[in-house]
Amino acid sequence: MKIIDAHIHLDQYEDHEIESMLEGSDWIEAVVSVSNNLASCQRNLALSKTYPKVKPAFGFHPEQTWPTENELISLIDWMSQHSTDMIAVGEVGLPYYLRKEHNVPSLQYGRYLELLETFIKLAKKWDKPIALHAVYEDAPVVCDLLEKHSMAKAHFHWFKGDEKTMARMAENGYYISVTPEVVYREKIQKLAHAYPLEQMMIETDGPWPFAGPFSEKRTHPRMMKKSIDRIAKIKNLSVTEVADNLLRNAKTFYQV
Repeated sequence: MKIIDAHIHLDQYEDHEIESMLEGSDWIEAVVSVSNNLASCQRNLALSKTYPKVKPAFGFHPEQTWPTENELISLIDWMSQHSTDMIAVGEVGLPYYLRKEHNVPSLQYGRYLELLETFIKLAKKWDKPIALHAVYEDAPVVCDLLEKHSMAKAHFHWFKGDEKTMARMAENGYYISVTPEVVYREKIQKLAHAYPLEQMMIETDGPWPFAGPFSEKRTHPRMMKKSIDRIAKIKNLSVTEVADNLLRNAKTFYQV
């Protein structure tokens, strides 16, 4: 069984962890390693030079305070210079948790919207897919921007949202990915049931930790094997059929 981790922050792991994860793991076809900022982009690029399985995506994670003007210019200039080295633009999106849970008083939502639109335009210009952080009520806002720019190659990672938005995303051909939460969380199981398998991928979002059977375990792509088992039960399909579909979807979407 071959697996592609469609969304992982590999740059946040220690060198020895990365080596152990990727060396000798023939079942890992590839990992899409997304970036948080310029330093993260640079480390992901370096990792991709060392490990051919690492497919880097470059961007600015929205769940952090606003960058300085010089930081933003440096990031976009660097991405422009390395556009042929990236598999996608990402991780980019809108700051849902920063806004809702941490209540950052200085947060200017409009600036994040403008930055996301810039990233969508760049992805379109460079003919790259875009890896998105857009959940709950932010998702339809992002759909508006994607539709505005006729951007079809969109991946909503660890998606959470309402049925209306899911139907809109599916109709537009957007992909989602589910994390190991699908093994033990009913809300994610319902989402996996509703969304077309042909537009679904799996991810770890590592090193983000998980609960249930993964409690107190370091997040690793092997956890996705249990995700496949659960999705197969949800879809009432064989494990082999689901694994083949998920692998094909990731390979097609990210051109691996």
